[in-house]
Amino acid sequence: MSLVGTMSGTPTDPGTLLASARQVYAGAFGGSAPKIAVSAPGRVNLIGEHTDYNQGFVLPMALPLVTVMVGSRTDDGVICIITTSEEADEPRAVKFAAPREGSPLTPGEPRWTNYVKGVIQHYRAGPVPGFNAVIASNVPLGGGLSSSASLEVATYTFLQQLCPDDGDLVSKALVCQKAEHTFAGMPCGIMDQFISVMGMEGHALLIDCRSLVAKLVPLSDPKLVVLITNSNVRHTLTGSEYPSRRRKCEEAAKILGKPSLREVSEASLEAAKERLDPEMYRRARHVIGEIARTSRGAECLKAGEYKKFGRLMVESHNSLRDDFEVSCPELDVLVAAALEVDGVYGSRMTGGGFGGCTVTLLEAGAVESAIQHIKERYSGKPTFYLTKPSTGAKALPS
Repeated sequence: MSLVGTMSGTPTDPGTLLASARQVYAGAFGGSAPKIAVSAPGRVNLIGEHTDYNQGFVLPMALPLVTVMVGSRTDDGVICIITTSEEADEPRAVKFAAPREGSPLTPGEPRWTNYVKGVIQHYRAGPVPGFNAVIASNVPLGGGLSSSASLEVATYTFLQQLCPDDGDLVSKALVCQKAEHTFAGMPCGIMDQFISVMGMEGHALLIDCRSLVAKLVPLSDPKLVVLITNSNVRHTLTGSEYPSRRRKCEEAAKILGKPSLREVSEASLEAAKERLDPEMYRRARHVIGEIARTSRGAECLKAGEYKKFGRLMVESHNSLRDDFEVSCPELDVLVAAALEVDGVYGSRMTGGGFGGCTVTLLEAGAVESAIQHIKERYSGKPTFYLTKPSTGAKALPS
């Protein structure tokens, strides 16, 4: 299955992306070839939105869209990094001293470096030496496909080649999450980093965000297609509505006397409705219902019950739109248009919301008609990706 559509100026094929990064590296660092190359994928979440920071279940899969990082160690204790992303804030080339005891890294400008610096600062082995590196990505920024986690996990994987850690994958994901919290100021859950680290080809991953235990869910039926539609309405979650949604959920759990909404049943929420303000009640109702939908959804996929899974996707979108209020008119139009096509099982917004992408599950034979119909219905210029579950972060041949 191949990707459909391209992002402006960005190669969609990972091999082309890697070759481009190596070429930039040679041009920037005296014609030498990088000794290290790694990649880490973005992700699409099939169902289970805004449940991870409520210790619930999520069901993402790793994408063939990746961030690659190439580079080599240096002996001067200085870190030089270049990003090829045209959407990154300036400057796109930075230089700073590697962290040392008493001289830690701190967040600042440009913003894209905070994801990298946070991982370097919190890395579990070391000390981190100086290095030169180039970063390239075909994960769309602000598209809800986890470009930030892809960048964080690629950075950690790169550091593992410079000064190996103990190889614990859960700890790796947690460090990348911590980097986003402390350096990027985004209080994200664990899902994005977890799937970027642990994705497996041909499978989605049912992640229990309380225990951090994951179960593989087969998703390799050749008659089934996962179609991502990018609205190209870019969302910005840091300093926005996302933190307020998280606070409302935490406040609701506290009022209900539970450590998280994972511990609250639908019946107990209804019984305590009068103790919550209307907005808090709606936020909690989405999360509690979504956790249940995600567990059922994993069972449906295992059993090949795609129509049932599709109905759960639609319920998820409606709840995100009405109770959690993180959709937007563009996403609603994309979902509605997809659902009008024969052979479509279900569709929903994916990611944090307020723009970004939808994910649609459909029959392979319905892809062309779905894309055509969505183009006709949507007033913007969508980008389409036919995707399949891919592998997590890895070192590449240098």
